[in-house]
Amino acid sequence: MANPNQNTKIIGLLIGIGVLVMAAIIGGVLITGNLGKTSYEISEEEANRKLDRMLRGIQVTSVEPRKAPVNFVDTDLAASLPDIEQYPLSVSGEGDIDIEIFASPEKSGTGTDGWINEAAESFNSQKMRTSDGRTMSVSIRNISSGMASDYIVSGKYLPDAFTPSNTMWGAMAEANGAELSLENGTDRLVGNVAGILLADNMVKTITADYGSVSIETITQGTMDGKVSMGYTYPYTSSTGLNFLVSSLYSFDNNDPLGSTAVSAFQKFQANVPFVCYTTMQMRNAMSSGSLNACIMEYQSYVNDSTLQKQYQFFPFGVRHDNPLYEVGNIGPEKQEVLRAFTEYCLGKEQQDSAKRYGFNQMDDYKSTEPEFDAVTLLNAQQLWKREKDSGKPVVAVFVADVSGSMEGVPLNNLKTSLISASQYISNNNYIGLISYSSHVTVNLPIAQFDLDQRSYFTGAVEDLSASGSTCTYDAVLQGIRMLQEAKQTIPDAKLMLFVLSDGETNVGNSLEKISDVVSALKIPVYTIGYNADLEELGQLSDINEAATIDADSEDVTYKLGALFNAQM
Repeated sequence: MANPNQNTKIIGLLIGIGVLVMAAIIGGVLITGNLGKTSYEISEEEANRKLDRMLRGIQVTSVEPRKAPVNFVDTDLAASLPDIEQYPLSVSGEGDIDIEIFASPEKSGTGTDGWINEAAESFNSQKMRTSDGRTMSVSIRNISSGMASDYIVSGKYLPDAFTPSNTMWGAMAEANGAELSLENGTDRLVGNVAGILLADNMVKTITADYGSVSIETITQGTMDGKVSMGYTYPYTSSTGLNFLVSSLYSFDNNDPLGSTAVSAFQKFQANVPFVCYTTMQMRNAMSSGSLNACIMEYQSYVNDSTLQKQYQFFPFGVRHDNPLYEVGNIGPEKQEVLRAFTEYCLGKEQQDSAKRYGFNQMDDYKSTEPEFDAVTLLNAQQLWKREKDSGKPVVAVFVADVSGSMEGVPLNNLKTSLISASQYISNNNYIGLISYSSHVTVNLPIAQFDLDQRSYFTGAVEDLSASGSTCTYDAVLQGIRMLQEAKQTIPDAKLMLFVLSDGETNVGNSLEKISDVVSALKIPVYTIGYNADLEELGQLSDINEAATIDADSEDVTYKLGALFNAQM
């Protein structure tokens, strides 16, 4: 006969096991319900409830805006460009006769992007001499093709030579008055190709639905909502400009700027999540899964094993063969150095080196698009600016840091650059302004950016003054609420926030507390740091794949103008 005490122990043990099993089941349900979610992921409804709760604890006041005169004179390009030393030399030549070359970043950067740097250093080490016995050398300045063209066209700074990624920039610079010339052999220093990266599953989808993969079927897939496509800003990016004109040509071969092409471009843009201000912004969107198609040069693709595993490369557009232009008339002595360097780069040793860097591959690729003339290229950029939002207005709130740490140069730069760059904001968009220190102030409610609103905006920015602590994330929440309220009356609007700060938050809500709200409501937050520690500002922008700009005292106006031109 069983011992009663033993039976009691067995029953207790069974009950205990049952409780543990039940707890495990309940726990499993809870865990399963949160699989794949991070601390940032809550529903839109939950985000709005949390936003309401948080705003109840935030002090928000308003001030009466005043009008100020609006300057409609076009911004002087030369004045807006930063001092050239903001883009330091990647190679410094020390010969008796030295020439400086503006070179695009994929060949004048670091690591696998450093081919022309290596070529220049090797050339300099040879200590070649001119016909009259003086030593030759080459200096390289790493600068994007579009910005380099701006320096040359404006006359702000003239190098001796210019090697952009493709010939489009040379054609447009010449059309804008620059004096450039190509000698024999300088239409190609090293070969490269622009392409669309398409995720493997999208390759299968496009092939099944449209028969083959091409720029025509990828853009059609984007219009049909099957492809999430990203591309870069066509005013500074060689690949972005190439993609723009190539897609317009694919819409209408006979008239890429005509009504048929424009109508198709509007439909395409309506399904593009965003145009990436920088390549880094595009890469972040790819890694987060926001994009399953994007554009990139083959040289970058072939040097990234992760990209090769996840994406297939499909070439498009004109080739990126890195021409080399003489800028102006540099005189016979420098021309001799330029010719010697060109011959050196075209020699077998440097061409073999270029292949190791990822260039001189896909040489069999021939463009099906024509070599677009400068008028077409310039008009395509204007068309993009006009039609990129597909008729949808942008509603934006500027969030300006006016805490004590912004006093002096940072705030003065913020005010000057914001007013100057605001000319790039289209009249059909809607703009508001708030500022923050120890509390939040609504300086200008959202309204269409017509002449009246521009005048109020100018006055509101001019009146900003610095004092107090820094409640950045309280201000971000207030900006989001203003955008949501505006969308009630402008339902098709694209919403965005611009935070201008030195990044030093010390009171109010933290980034950690608001991140799930920002993520769930999907409002991109562009951050502009004035003499700032950009790490935390970058984290705020990364939530919804926006961009962060380091706007120091030299180049803030140019960078803001480019950002506003790209987004508004």
